[in-house]
Amino acid sequence: MTRALIVVDVQNDFCEGGSLAVRGGADVAFRIGQLLHQWQEADEKDREYAYVVATRDHHIDPGDHFSANPDFVNSWPRHCVAGTDGVGFHPNLDPQPFDAIFDKGEHAAAYSGFEGKCQDGQGLAAWLKDKGVTQVDVCGIATDYCVRATALDANNAGFGTTVLAGLTAGVAPASSEQAITDLCTAGVTVTT
Repeated sequence: MTRALIVVDVQNDFCEGGSLAVRGGADVAFRIGQLLHQWQEADEKDREYAYVVATRDHHIDPGDHFSANPDFVNSWPRHCVAGTDGVGFHPNLDPQPFDAIFDKGEHAAAYSGFEGKCQDGQGLAAWLKDKGVTQVDVCGIATDYCVRATALDANNAGFGTTVLAGLTAGVAPASSEQAITDLCTAGVTVTT
């Protein structure tokens, strides 16, 4: 069994002080950073993850995904615009030992990391399969949107999927609870 960690959208704009801040985002960034530090310090043979990857909102012109009057369901304020500080990974997410980064949403809304591409143009599912990954753990921001979508797509792509709920932050309590229900119903394992 080869396991990978997928760190979803732990970016400046999704943490406190960002243009689309999620409450608790900076703390989640810090706690994921601690996990990554432990992973990096472990002997290679003792590492829980063979690979660590990240996804990133990377908007250029995503059309009606941005709105001056967002509904906070399908449309949002401008966020994670390519070339701005907001698109960067939060500094609490340290270290950043990512084997690959998958950018998504350049010209349309994209919630799942499986919609993203890495620098060489390969998608996340193909990248993971090429590395022999069979199991993934998912953490990051936001529980009720990009974490949910990424985990569901991982599950649908045939990966054994676990969401590390204690390492996520959600936009709203009700939609986060619904996301957890949806994930469990789909057969995704959710841990606290």
